[in-house]
Amino acid sequence: MTTGTPGPRKIDTSKAHPARVYDWLLGGKDNYPVDEAVGEKLPLEARAAARQNREFMHRAAAWLAEQDIDQFLDIGTGIPTEPNLHQIVQGIVPTAKVVYADNDPIVLAHAEALLVSRPEGATDYIEADVRKPEEIIEHARGVLDFERPIAVSLIALMHFIPDDQDPYGIVRNLLDALPSGSYFVLSHAASDRFEELARQVTEEYAKGGIRLGFRTHGGVERFFDGLDLVEPGVVTAAEWFKAAPPAPEESGIYVGVARLP
Repeated sequence: MTTGTPGPRKIDTSKAHPARVYDWLLGGKDNYPVDEAVGEKLPLEARAAARQNREFMHRAAAWLAEQDIDQFLDIGTGIPTEPNLHQIVQGIVPTAKVVYADNDPIVLAHAEALLVSRPEGATDYIEADVRKPEEIIEHARGVLDFERPIAVSLIALMHFIPDDQDPYGIVRNLLDALPSGSYFVLSHAASDRFEELARQVTEEYAKGGIRLGFRTHGGVERFFDGLDLVEPGVVTAAEWFKAAPPAPEESGIYVGVARLP
């Protein structure tokens, strides 16, 4: 079953958008000159970080499906790049249900065409902003059963929410709606791994009108307060794995998976 929000809004091509810059970093074609202008000025390491984010998402989603989690809420989905989350989890649990949310209408335009569920499961889409978590939860209730565990993923999203926009409160509001046994998946750019690179990336995004809020290891761990972190805890993207380890490499991305008690 596949459903979705009708007719996306007109796409604003005059301003860069994180989802489209991310698409450019991954080598995608669904972006505009304004997004490319930001991407081209970023350090080369930004492309590696985008790839590491995707690879972590693949590993975490597969592991959760192997733990019999069959409901997923992915916020800040980004422009579809196969394999996407639903393809991974439905390959393990065909009946899995996935709700995607993003605030860029170009994501929804592609989602409606490309994110097609297996017939046994369900895939749904909503154009929504993580800064309004209540709207996302209200929509998700129409597809997901909030009496059973749900995995919420925020992949490379919360570092676009500066401290003055209450990032920790946003995450807490999302998690408070979930039942015990649910999971929280997060990847987040580090401010204390490669400080000069972090400064360069922050400045270049700012020139494109996009504010960033990179955080320290402690700042990322704070998102998991009160949760049961899954081993190996909050580590870099290349250090989180449950089966065959990825090739060792440096990373400026912190990641973690935790279970709600």
